[in-house]
Amino acid sequence: MSLHVQHLAKEYPTRSGPLPVLRDVTLELDRGAALAVMGPSGSGKSTLLHILGTLDRPTRGEVRLEGRDPFALPERELADFRNRHIGFVFQDHYLLPQCSVLENVLIPTLVAREDRQAMKAWARQLLDRVGLSDRLDHRPAELSGGERQRVAVARALIHRPVLLLADEPTGNLDRRTAAAIGKLLLDLHREEQNILIVVTHSLELADLFPRILLMEDGCLQSPASRPETRIRSGLS
Repeated sequence: MSLHVQHLAKEYPTRSGPLPVLRDVTLELDRGAALAVMGPSGSGKSTLLHILGTLDRPTRGEVRLEGRDPFALPERELADFRNRHIGFVFQDHYLLPQCSVLENVLIPTLVAREDRQAMKAWARQLLDRVGLSDRLDHRPAELSGGERQRVAVARALIHRPVLLLADEPTGNLDRRTAAAIGKLLLDLHREEQNILIVVTHSLELADLFPRILLMEDGCLQSPASRPETRIRSGLS
């Protein structure tokens, strides 16, 4: 398996004792897999995504990506591993306002010793694929919300990551733009054959995915059935 998660748990210390957020999460996904994770606020969805993205460490359990345990790496090597193998798309685009669209997409490459011209050419290709080839020199303030999120998607793919993580990627968008971003994510995922995991409250976005799991009280589980009524009950 390209992504192997075994008995993952996360607890935070409180005055009254450990607060469990994730409980015994096990998950295995191959390249080409696409998964939507749904659940109520506070159920542990974002915590799971942050641990899979190595932004946070688990209390217990194992995460392996392409056979490697990233948490066994020293901090500098872990940061390099994250930069090269994991892509992130958040609810907020986090674009640098002083940089152009092209420069924002290239930001993850600045710390790596790579062929600058080759990376710039790839960034241009990505921006063409997300429909922004005529916006390369624009600043984020000159773009619509959907266009900014398209830049964020291109930036997440600049290193051709094995694992692409998206945390409420359509949460700040209107319904029509959200549908376009969801389709774009899946189209690029199929082209790149990465592992795509999206955390979302949107039934419309989740319904685009071949697999949906529910996070409830820190546990990840399959819904009894796919119909919208079952998913809604998991969010109530």
